[in-house]
Amino acid sequence: MSFQTLGLRAELLRAIADQGYEQPTPIQQQAIPIILEGRDLLGAAQTGTGKTAGFTLPILQRLCAAKPHLGPRPVRALILTPTRELAAQVADSVATYGRHLPATSAVVFGGVSIGPQIQRLRRGVDILIATPGRLLDHVSQRTVDLSKVEILVLDEGDRMLDMGFIRDIRRIIALLPKQRQTLLFSATFSEDIRALANGILKNPARVDVAPRNATADGIEQRVHVVDKSRKRDLLSHLIGTGNWQQVLVFTRTKHGANRLAQQLEQDGIDCAAIHGNKSQGARTRALADFKAGKVRVLVATDIAARGLDIDQLPHVVNYELPNVPEDYVHRIGRTGRAGSEGTAVSLVCHEERDDLRAIERLLKREITREVVAGFDARAPQHPDRRATHAPQRPLSQQQRHQPHSRSTSAPNRDTRQRRHFGPSRNGTRSGATRARG
Repeated sequence: MSFQTLGLRAELLRAIADQGYEQPTPIQQQAIPIILEGRDLLGAAQTGTGKTAGFTLPILQRLCAAKPHLGPRPVRALILTPTRELAAQVADSVATYGRHLPATSAVVFGGVSIGPQIQRLRRGVDILIATPGRLLDHVSQRTVDLSKVEILVLDEGDRMLDMGFIRDIRRIIALLPKQRQTLLFSATFSEDIRALANGILKNPARVDVAPRNATADGIEQRVHVVDKSRKRDLLSHLIGTGNWQQVLVFTRTKHGANRLAQQLEQDGIDCAAIHGNKSQGARTRALADFKAGKVRVLVATDIAARGLDIDQLPHVVNYELPNVPEDYVHRIGRTGRAGSEGTAVSLVCHEERDDLRAIERLLKREITREVVAGFDARAPQHPDRRATHAPQRPLSQQQRHQPHSRSTSAPNRDTRQRRHFGPSRNGTRSGATRARG
């Protein structure tokens, strides 16, 4: 199937071609015709599936096909997202695909001055992308009118519920016309999501393109067993010896993200951190530097990294396993996007063995355990950290974006061992180590 067969207008096909895309993803194949028909939609899709274009393209077409309003442009399509970063990326997508169309758009979120947003809204916009809190700020100041909204999109509904936005969402929905098209996208169809859908969707079509809590086939997953006190040393070692040039690292806490970023800088690795306590300007700069290759490692918390869209990101590291097993799927979904390959590495200490087992139960599979030579939990500390952490010569941008091979994404496999928590298949005791032969 090609984009031409989906019934999209020439201006949108031109914008798609400008981006180098030729074939729609499964979510796009199924969602675009439904949205063009004007039906409500409940869509389940993991990150990296092309979901944003799946609703952006048909929304642009529907708005431009309708008769334009006289006078200042009212908001006709409202897209709600849980985080600032995701709002900014959806706005970029709308601008990219709508570049050859007359539709206008704006994005509003917290952490930045509200003044420029008010001025932009006063000029009129067709499509508004917003986070719930800042949108309600505009509502309270009467700087936005939602009475003419024709299409509502709730993107990453599961995360919005997790972040406690349900009351804000209901307040916003109460301001919208009863007659509208509503699209709800979520990584999973949890009971809470079903309850929300039942309250706001009318006879929706359902699209489910990925099994619940499934991970992309192109992601190589592995666990490195290591003492908690040596995680930082091991991470620096992997980055240096593997010549990793673009690494997204997850920590559980904001303080932990700051501390790790500072430590990696001390090891000679260019690094930045993003989390909720960072200003929006600092978060935007850090992400831009990371995408441009100016920063080698980006350390993030789960909320700050939600919705990050980084083309061909080769490495994701769980410096600490998440408390919620489902967040593991969201984290490693930053790599292996749209059919590309990627590596997801988890640094797991003894205290996290229960978290690892919970993740494996969710995935219904065991993740390979490997111990890097010199970093066994019983091994002495490396005598010369400077040699271990020495940064390699940076790759060119072209090299950085080429599909990586397993031989360059980690130390040589003949230096590794596999380590299992709990009884192994051959009956050895918990924690037994055996060579990978």
